Parts: sequence; C-alpha cells; structure tokens
Amino acid sequence: MLSFILRRTLILVPLLFIVSIISFVIIQLPPGSYIDSYIQTLQASGFEVEEQEIIRLTRQYGLDRPMHVQYFMWMRGFVLEGRLGRSFQWDRPVTDILIERIPMTVLISFMSMCFVWLVSIPVAIYSATHKYSVFDYIFTFWGFIGLALPNFLFALVLMWFVYDRTGFAVTGLFSQEFIGQPWSFAKFADLMKNAWLPLIVIGASGTAGLIRVMRGTLLDELGKLYVTTARAKGMSEWRLILKYPVRVAFNPVISTIGWMLPALIGGEIIVAIVLNLRTVGPVLLQAIMTQDMYLAGSIVMILSSLTVIGTFISDILLAWLDPRIRYEK
Repeated sequence: MLSFILRRTLILVPLLFIVSIISFVIIQLPPGSYIDSYIQTLQASGFEVEEQEIIRLTRQYGLDRPMHVQYFMWMRGFVLEGRLGRSFQWDRPVTDILIERIPMTVLISFMSMCFVWLVSIPVAIYSATHKYSVFDYIFTFWGFIGLALPNFLFALVLMWFVYDRTGFAVTGLFSQEFIGQPWSFAKFADLMKNAWLPLIVIGASGTAGLIRVMRGTLLDELGKLYVTTARAKGMSEWRLILKYPVRVAFNPVISTIGWMLPALIGGEIIVAIVLNLRTVGPVLLQAIMTQDMYLAGSIVMILSSLTVIGTFISDILLAWLDPRIRYEK
C-alpha cells in the first residue's frame, strides 16, 4: 500500500504538467482570439477599429507570440510567482478573480455534497432492504424524475413556486443590503436563508444517481453467501447490514470523489446563471465565450487537476475501506 501511494505521488507531478499543457491547448483550439471578439463587440456598437490599433492590442496581450511561448510565460508566472496570468476581459490578475469566487463556490458545493450523501445513503439502504415496497417505488419514481429533469429547469420551477406562494424572490446568495458587506452573524443567517434552493437544485440529480447506484450495489451484496452465513450465526439484521454489505456498497460512493472535487469548483454553470450565484461557473462560461485564454485555461487546468487528485484520493480510500482491493501484483 505504501509503495502504491509513493508511486502514484511521483506520477502526479508529470501528470499535472501534462494536464496543464492539454488545458492550454484546448483553450487555444477555437479559431480567433480575444482581440477578434473585442473588435467584433466594438464594431457591433458602431466603432471602427484601425489596423494599427489591432496590432497594438495584439502585442499588448502577447497574442503575436507562438502558442508554446505563451504557455511557458503562463507556467513561469505560476511556478515562480504563483500568478496565472492576467484576464483580458476583467483586466485583473486571474488569481484575484479566482480568490473572490472559489470560497463561495466551495461552500455551496460542499454543502450540496453533504446534502447528497445525507439524503441518498439512508434512502438507498432503505430501498435495498425493502425491495419492491411502496416506499421503494416512491423513491425510485422520484429518483428517475431527479435524473431526467434538467437542473436549470428545476431551479426556475422552484423560484416561481416560492415567489408565487410567499412573494419572496430566491435569487443570489445574499439579500441586497448584505452584498459587499463584511461577514457577520446577520450576513451568515441571510446566506442560509437564500442557500437552501441552490443546495436542493444542485444536489437533486446527484442524490437521484447515488441512490440508484448504491441501491443496486447493496442488492447484489445482500444476496451473497457471507450475508447468509452472518444471519445463520445469529447476528442482528441491522448490525449485519451496516457492518458488511453497506461497507462494500460504499465503494461507488468513494469512487465518485474523482469527479466530486472538480464539482466543488465548477459546480452547475447554467444553474449558477439562473440563480445569479457569484461562483466560478459563470466566470468560466464568459471567459470561454470571449476567448479569455488565461482565465479560461486556469479554471480548466484547476478542474482537470482536481479530477486527477480526486481519483488519487479515491483509490487510497477504496484500498483502506475494502481489504479485497490490492494494488500489488
């Protein structure tokens, strides 16, 4: 186990380097550049841009240099100074933009993940142990609804329902009077008052999917011989279920950490736009649309790196949770 951890740790460094290259290349693949988008915006507003101005802007943003030179300049700033370049659209360092958005993104997504686990795990255990019961059919029905219904549509329906019933518009994470104010107990209480809808919307599909996966895995384990043997020895039913089959059925839950970590940063882009959430998702979408390569590339690189790190963590946890999993030959 220790040799596996050391080996995977050594592989992480070159793998993250490769991820950074792929992320930068992907952002550069669409034709044109930020200058082209900027010029089109000016021309749509009735402004004419001279050729000399286009050349000056291209040199100013370093877009006249080859792609590999731009990449090494980007990586040099990150390795030596901890900078991820400067956003063209925002005219600010990328690091400052991410520092503003990531904490609230992580808070909302982490709370959504806790909501998913707290709801889906007990429901999955009950559905598997009461197969084909009334509640199992009810949970299955709502699970399929949660998987089929687009999250942004679910958000719109909930916003309309709450406003129609209470007259309270649930949009954003803070009321108008708390936006830009320092943290206080009143501001935290206002956050909790507004955060419940994003938690339900973002967690809906994840909850439904996790219920189906864990229920199926638990049903497979309940039919195995070691469960029958434990029952024959007189072990109580709930102690047996929680100690053995549930532990094995947790494997799919742990394996989802690989995509849960990037979800903590990326979240639901369209849902964030619909609910007016100041998270990383809308920034990424706008950066891609305007071809703001340093901002978009940095976010894509962070999400990809978190996927690699999350997979590494899930592999270690799986080996610790399930003794049958071995990484030695």
